[in-house]
Amino acid sequence: MMNEKKLEVKERLERKYEKLFTEVYETPELGSKKTAEIIADLIREKNKNGETCVLGLATGSSPIGVYRELVRMHKEEGLSFKNVITFNLDEYYPMPKEHVQSYWYFMHEHLFDHIDILPENIHIPDGTIPENKVFDFCQDYENAIQEAGGIDLQILGIGRTGHIGFNEPGSGMDSPTRMVTLDSLTIADAAGDFQSEENVPRKAITMGVGTIMTARRIILLAWGEKKAAIIQKAIEGPVLDSVPATYLQKHPDTVIVLDKEAAAELTRFKTPWLVRQVTWNDKLIRKATLWLCDKLNKPILKLTNRDYNDNSLGDLVVKNGPAYDINLKVFNMLQKSITGWPGGKPNADDTQRPERALPYPKRVLVFSPHPDDDMLAMGGTINRLVEQGHEVYVAYQTSGNIAVADDVVIRFLYVAENIAKEHAIDARKVYRAIENKKQGDIDIPEVRQLKTLIREAEARSACHFLNIPDDHIFFLKMPFYETGTIKKASLGQKDVDLMVEAMRKVKPHQIYTAGDLTDPHGTHRKCFNSLVQALEKIKTDNWLNECRIWLYHGTWKEWEIADVDMAVPVSPEELKKKRSAIFRHSSQKEMMFPGSEDVEIWRYAIERNRETAKKYDRFGMAEYEAIELFVEYVLNR
Repeated sequence: MMNEKKLEVKERLERKYEKLFTEVYETPELGSKKTAEIIADLIREKNKNGETCVLGLATGSSPIGVYRELVRMHKEEGLSFKNVITFNLDEYYPMPKEHVQSYWYFMHEHLFDHIDILPENIHIPDGTIPENKVFDFCQDYENAIQEAGGIDLQILGIGRTGHIGFNEPGSGMDSPTRMVTLDSLTIADAAGDFQSEENVPRKAITMGVGTIMTARRIILLAWGEKKAAIIQKAIEGPVLDSVPATYLQKHPDTVIVLDKEAAAELTRFKTPWLVRQVTWNDKLIRKATLWLCDKLNKPILKLTNRDYNDNSLGDLVVKNGPAYDINLKVFNMLQKSITGWPGGKPNADDTQRPERALPYPKRVLVFSPHPDDDMLAMGGTINRLVEQGHEVYVAYQTSGNIAVADDVVIRFLYVAENIAKEHAIDARKVYRAIENKKQGDIDIPEVRQLKTLIREAEARSACHFLNIPDDHIFFLKMPFYETGTIKKASLGQKDVDLMVEAMRKVKPHQIYTAGDLTDPHGTHRKCFNSLVQALEKIKTDNWLNECRIWLYHGTWKEWEIADVDMAVPVSPEELKKKRSAIFRHSSQKEMMFPGSEDVEIWRYAIERNRETAKKYDRFGMAEYEAIELFVEYVLNR
């Protein structure tokens, strides 16, 4: 009993900054499964008591795994939904039900079409009603919830503005179901789904915060590092109308369900020494010291014992100090991670270097989820590897054709007409298809083929610019991507087999691959998972014993310097060359960074490399123009 009490006290101390109860799972799949089990238990309990179960449901990527598990339970375990009444949070306005981006379409695709729920028990805000009748519709929606007995369990996601439902910043805590205008960041985040910001509806019908707060229980789901910053504000920050999710702090029974990436900014994960005794290892010492540098705006070697003691790091000084020794240790760790020889420096002592000197030259295989991720994330390193004599191969995992705008196709079609016979493309048919295309329509196969050819041509051009020969360029065209829509299929055996084939063909000494798992539509996560599954299949291959795997981050967020194993400086001339390689992807040049109206992705990638170099400079390292970062992925054998 005493040990249990101590455990409770310890857990409360670790969570002392958290104003909402939070459960953190290793993966979104585990969190989704647990949430689905809670919903299923509630449905069964209500059914046993002869009662209806009223669920508030959300859309977006966060609850998809929950719905998938509920469908499985229905089909394999006999979970019935005949006693379930549902009310969805929101819908774009105006929005026809049959549109692939409508939430009516989403809910039927992911849940309702696969279970035995009664159609009359499904309630979704109607994006087709005349605007002058929206107010009355919203009143009726509120009344229907009350008549059903109120919502037993409400599922929520969270937007990067902190919105729940479509309750954007400024929404009041007592706000009812109503028409709202979407925030510019919400519109920018949705632009990929609608192919451009111009196509995103500017309004929506949403349950109000007040409506949500009447639910007896609430579970909010969030996955991935993209949500980490807003999750930290929602859970640890003050209640603010500028972050509507913070209103949940006033709800009596709310649980936040996260994966470890979404939880990364919470105090107990980001700075655990502030809430508990920690076991100091090299990685944690580096993390704490660099955190202190950032907080005090001091270089590593200028930190003092008092700096550590005054900022909750006295235990570190007691066990590993004095400050001089800690500073020198961290400075050396950082300095040794910096190398101008990402493939290893031949004829050099490699005991203090991130990569081995031998073998030289190395066979290097770069996996790129989309046909431009390689250049955006590590174009300078690729250039360095080629110039230093290594045999570099690039494998583009998906076609990336969804990211090609229709007007780009028309531009390229003038050229494509000259090769139409070779690729069996009817140019007139393509013109007509694009001319008659309605928002949400799936491209015909010929248009997708042309978009694929455009991205392949751009990728080849970028590789050729960096002197990578044509026979070292692979286009895997992994099937999971080829749905013709933003939504991707599940990873299949063919996807994994393509990865195995590429690796066995090259037998690389180095593999570089995207290690960020939270790009907007999940492609990076699936590509990384395909590599993990492929490595499991080939783990007995002898060549794999001599292979090291390096993870780069894509456009969305850079690695934390405390986690980095290899930092590759990029000179001003090399940065210009990287930019020129990126510009070979002309169909993507005007793509905007999500959440920004005026920053192109290529510009963000370049500036991110520069900002990384500035961080190293502030820590007291040598001053560089730019730096690209990598983390080593260690195989479990």
